[in-house]
Amino acid sequence: MAGAFGFKGCQKIRGAQIRGLLEAKDFFLFDCDGVIWHGENAISGAAKVVNALIRRGKNVVFVTNNCTRPRENYMNKFTRLGFTEVMLEQIFSSSYCSALYLRDVVKVRGQVFVIGCEGLRRELLEAGIPCVEEADDPEATIYDCALAPDVKAVLVGHDDKLTFLKLAKASCYLRDPECLFLATDNDPWHPLSSGRILPGSGSLTAAIEVASGRKATVIGKPSRFMFECISSQFRGVDPAQCLMVGDRLETDMLFGFNCGLDTMLTLTGVSQIEEAQEYRDSEQTTNRSYVPDYVVDTIADFLPAFEEIEEQTD
Repeated sequence: MAGAFGFKGCQKIRGAQIRGLLEAKDFFLFDCDGVIWHGENAISGAAKVVNALIRRGKNVVFVTNNCTRPRENYMNKFTRLGFTEVMLEQIFSSSYCSALYLRDVVKVRGQVFVIGCEGLRRELLEAGIPCVEEADDPEATIYDCALAPDVKAVLVGHDDKLTFLKLAKASCYLRDPECLFLATDNDPWHPLSSGRILPGSGSLTAAIEVASGRKATVIGKPSRFMFECISSQFRGVDPAQCLMVGDRLETDMLFGFNCGLDTMLTLTGVSQIEEAQEYRDSEQTTNRSYVPDYVVDTIADFLPAFEEIEEQTD
């Protein structure tokens, strides 16, 4: 997209440019990890920015592909880290949106086989969606384990207790063409503070896609469905009045592009401006969908713009 102020893609902005953007936009979508916090630590100034936007009457929502915790746990984290203005209905995780998709869109009738953490199961159960209970003997194999007879969907998310038996069961259920194949997200990996990486839901989904010969429907970013969930719960959401703020080009910026939103890359997370510039200058036109409209070092760069706005109104 071309930014709302006519800047070329990947434009580093500050000061008056940020102030103009804050005044022009009504709806702000923030990724969480790498944008407003790192693990259990809020990024400096992030809480002030979010709280100030909400107090000024802006619509603020959080769109995260992290499916490991239910929204209530996210709410506790926001409060603990000083995001005192945030409410539960502003949080859209890939686990919550997966539950909405199964309940409201496909209206699944039967059990869901879940590869994922307890937080994902909790979101499904709170939406009234039954999940297959795992009660296999530790020595069970795909040759002798029980398979549930009424599985109507396989949902894959992050699972730190993944086993070969889970992969095999999912592949068996998916032999039924009527069984839905869903993934919370397709993130390939996540950075750890030690410099190591953690395989993401996308890597688990890829294994099952190969084994089953089927492609999963992705619920989270960069799929449009998460934005459709937001639009269904907030009145009058106009893509032209939205700004998507994230740290990952292939997820957050592509999500914004797919949904017709202006995008902003913050350099406190995974992607850096050099990668965005490579995509911008690439001869492959499809790579342009990864290019942010705007770039800031951190969302704390919003704070001077707030101060200028307050000075003008005094």
